[in-house]
Amino acid sequence: MSLDTVNQTACFGGTQGVYRHPSTVCRCEMTFAVFLPAQARKVPVPVLWYLSGLTCTHENAMTKAGAQAWAAREGLALVFPDTSPRGEDVADHEDYDLGQGAGFYIDANQAPWQPHFQMRRYIRDELSALVLGQFPLRAEAMGITGHSMGGHGALTLAIENPATYRSVSAFAPICHPTASDWGRKQFTAYLGADETAWQAFDASVLMRAHGYDGPVLVDQGGADNFANLLMTESLSKAMDARGQAGQVRLHEGYDHSYFFVASFMAEHIAHHSKILHAV
Repeated sequence: MSLDTVNQTACFGGTQGVYRHPSTVCRCEMTFAVFLPAQARKVPVPVLWYLSGLTCTHENAMTKAGAQAWAAREGLALVFPDTSPRGEDVADHEDYDLGQGAGFYIDANQAPWQPHFQMRRYIRDELSALVLGQFPLRAEAMGITGHSMGGHGALTLAIENPATYRSVSAFAPICHPTASDWGRKQFTAYLGADETAWQAFDASVLMRAHGYDGPVLVDQGGADNFANLLMTESLSKAMDARGQAGQVRLHEGYDHSYFFVASFMAEHIAHHSKILHAV
């Protein structure tokens, strides 16, 4: 696959780069970022995928999450994908939570979204193959995390693909989208009115049905103004019902912003590092 370098810079002893490539899956150019720690100059390293939330691009978490310092210390690479396909020919919507910037990490099957909005396959298959082929990364030691819409994507991808994503965590994830306005609106548009097709993209439903092969770490701000849309309690109940190893933690005073994400990034990086370095 062809890959264009948009820019690269030194970062905590390693390299932070931004790259662009033509996506066959999304039928447009896609941009993503990769942080490589210094250790990657000598040996392939484990990799943590970070999926961002609504309205974000690859750049938001790359510049605001504070992940590189901790990843450099732990010898982890980071991959920051975009949140949706983009371009003049890509369908969009006037609402911020639908269309470009709001891919929801699912595979659309409805017009006008289906030709481009194939974000689950893009992340799991196409972009994975690209970065593993282009960068010194350990394919058998990949973890995944994300924030808000990206937390939803991280949890659902990990639960459905535990052999691919050996560790998982999430910051303020959308936990029960089939019962939330951050989900029902988008799933109706992308997947149609048949709600049975939505179940494969709901972390709470998947957790009850399958669980995850390893500990799950979820953090939620106690002052999150989107709490009623995230429905974190649904995931917590599903984990309890399943006997799932892990923690759902509530932090008083923290909101939904990158200040919250950055405050707990070190603990999430440590969570993934312990698991991935043992693979």
